[in-house]
Amino acid sequence: MKSHLLAIALSSLVLVAEQAKASQLQSWYYDSSQNQLDLTTTSGIEPKAFLLDNPSRLVIDLPGTNFNSDSVKQSFGNAVREIRLGKPESQTTRFVIELAPGYDVTSQNISIKGDSRSHWIFKFNSFDHQNNPIIGENREDIAIKSTDASTFAGVVNLGQEMIGITSQIRTLLTSYKTLNSGIFFLDLATGNYIDINGEKRFAAASTIKFPLLVALFQEIDAGRIKLTDKLVMRRDLKVGESGTMQYKPIGTKFNVLETATLMMTISDNTATNLILDRLGGAAKVSQRFRSWGLQNTALRNLLPDIAGTNTTSSKDLVRLAALVSNNRLLSPNSRNQVLGIMRHVKTNSLLPAGIGQGATIAHKTGTLRFIIGDAGIIQMPNGKSYLAGVLVQRPNYDPKAGDFVREVSRRVYNYLDNTKVSNLDNTKVSNIEPILGDASGGH
Repeated sequence: MKSHLLAIALSSLVLVAEQAKASQLQSWYYDSSQNQLDLTTTSGIEPKAFLLDNPSRLVIDLPGTNFNSDSVKQSFGNAVREIRLGKPESQTTRFVIELAPGYDVTSQNISIKGDSRSHWIFKFNSFDHQNNPIIGENREDIAIKSTDASTFAGVVNLGQEMIGITSQIRTLLTSYKTLNSGIFFLDLATGNYIDINGEKRFAAASTIKFPLLVALFQEIDAGRIKLTDKLVMRRDLKVGESGTMQYKPIGTKFNVLETATLMMTISDNTATNLILDRLGGAAKVSQRFRSWGLQNTALRNLLPDIAGTNTTSSKDLVRLAALVSNNRLLSPNSRNQVLGIMRHVKTNSLLPAGIGQGATIAHKTGTLRFIIGDAGIIQMPNGKSYLAGVLVQRPNYDPKAGDFVREVSRRVYNYLDNTKVSNLDNTKVSNIEPILGDASGGH
């Protein structure tokens, strides 16, 4: 009897352990204008996909992945009629993308890629018109190569996980049991990375100002906004918590460059709201973030967003840094201006506190009662550059969160500083200019 109960207990422990290992569906978004589905999970997966007829539909299975509902259904127009989300079996999440009547697709017209094993893009490149009804239900499996997930953000060839330093950080985390963190670092020279809950979504706090700044400079590149344009202080945009603009009278005018600089360097919330308003509001900029592949990053409310409804992930912040540093989102001049502003952020108590003498950093911090974060681009004196993103959920104003970020920053910097420059593989280096060079036009 005792051995029977022991067997039951052991099997229960195994089941709990297996559930703990399961990935979670972090987010999904279907872009009708691009005919593309973006999926983000909390850890690496190997998706499976196949086509079915009668009606025409693409089925995507995410093995070892759970989501927080039994089923979801969302209707669309045009070629895609609806998307259904469910569980065909325990710990498998299934997407069914059903096409509208008269539409068909073949595997040759579907592209599947990932910028990591936790972020996948399924895109319909074109549709066929179905003239005759298909009898029966035919199945066509779609091969997904593991190499599809070899490029991060489409610009940096991924290397290997930095096991040694990752183990150090995981061990360090055991000393901070009250903290919940998301960490992602990427060595631009080798593509080697650290990923601890990188896709986990957290309240963004003021780190959301980084993508907002990039969106602003995209509009400047497009000629729709000028740095000399005037923004007018309105009562509904004037807020407290951080910054100096709040002390100016309603109706005061600020130029765009001055406003963007205050938004970043002293994290001025009123300045942020003026920029957000000029860009068309939260929904519009969130759509832009998704188009960049930032599936966990969204603006829902004006700053200061005390409740933490604006979200991001450490991996999204590093994705953005990778895209910016590789000139994928901005012109070289705008990139230099953005990084010039970010080099002058006044709060240097998190990531900057852990980097060595002679290193430079362009970054943005974020702080709320229950969250702190920092993300940026670090250039070392030996010529190497790496990207960093750390978000830490904490008990009420717990200073240990800052201690943890500083220690992680220090350990990663020392680890990379000890890696010989001669180990650089130029075939893996993304096509970047000196990232933190002269940015005198930035402020």
